[in-house]
Amino acid sequence: MNLPTNITLLLHPKLNRISKDKGLRDGLSAVAQIADTLWVTNDEGTSLERLTPIKSHKPGIMTFGCHERFPLANFLHLPEKVKSSKNQPEVDVEGLAYADGYLWLIGSHSLIRSKPELGEGDKKARQQLQQVSRTGNRYLLARIPVEEANGTPTLAKKATWDGEKLVAAQLPGDDRGSDLTKALCHDEHLGPFLDIPGKDNGFDIEGLAVVGKRVFLGLRGPVLRGWAVIVELELKANGKRPGFLKLKSIGPKGRRYRKHFLHLEGLGIRDLCAQGPDLLILAGPTMSLDGPVKVFRWKGGADPKGERMVAKKDLECLLEIPHGNDVGHAEGMTLFSSNGGPPDSLMVVYDSIPKKRQSNDCTLTADLIPLTGNLKSRT
Repeated sequence: MNLPTNITLLLHPKLNRISKDKGLRDGLSAVAQIADTLWVTNDEGTSLERLTPIKSHKPGIMTFGCHERFPLANFLHLPEKVKSSKNQPEVDVEGLAYADGYLWLIGSHSLIRSKPELGEGDKKARQQLQQVSRTGNRYLLARIPVEEANGTPTLAKKATWDGEKLVAAQLPGDDRGSDLTKALCHDEHLGPFLDIPGKDNGFDIEGLAVVGKRVFLGLRGPVLRGWAVIVELELKANGKRPGFLKLKSIGPKGRRYRKHFLHLEGLGIRDLCAQGPDLLILAGPTMSLDGPVKVFRWKGGADPKGERMVAKKDLECLLEIPHGNDVGHAEGMTLFSSNGGPPDSLMVVYDSIPKKRQSNDCTLTADLIPLTGNLKSRT
């Protein structure tokens, strides 16, 4: 069987614009497949987008369209309210994962340093460069139930999955942080980086994988002496606060998290996905620059025994993703099934979409990499 090597995404013209200066299709930050639907998001928005398969007018081209938007404020308590379509405090969703009837999502939890505008003079540029801000909606870790409506997966505040009642819920947070940042603030490795902007090698969550009760967060930064970090959590419903979650004590000395350090050749983590007992890791530069982007396999990473130091020799580099201004920046990935069966491809979506990936105002392409050779699951 010859599998397609790319996939076309058709966005609705009225839903494409998410801010004054950016369209949805200018860059995707995360992707997940649920049944035959694709769920994507732009990191400057406050919604999730669903695309369903449609027939393509070009033979051999896989196309998704019928674009529908799901505002996160309809399901969750956003720390900063959406004031208008022209002034939306972004959630900066950087990871999506589907597991056991829930679509999980994670905000970056990162601070923002202003970009200097050199055209306004050196003095103004220096002032801009010293400005650091935070957006409360970025402190979001949540899960939303998925149910079927007319045979198509959709989001719901409450749903039933495999006989179990599911409810939309999130980790408590506000405009200063969340229960996760409170747990990490005194950490000897990560605590000092919580007040450093993400693009300065500060704390920045970009990867998400969920396996059973385990939630894995991949950090773009910090990278410590070449070692990237995965934070492992377990969450449970907060019986005293419906609609909210609690961190369980799973680490040494009752810590509510575990840390795993991985030598990814100096790269940070851009996304995660589980493949059987393993974790696939999309790795790229921590800073704002073009550089190598690779996919690694951490064997047994979906079920680590205690906290781990994973040396370079224990990580398998599966492939290198093209990078550069003429390609875009690989931001998200998911295992993808083209025929309703087991996954047969790895789908990769990009930020900073170049013109070569855009055929008109609301169309873009993502890559499909067939699962062959060392990309195949070990199960």
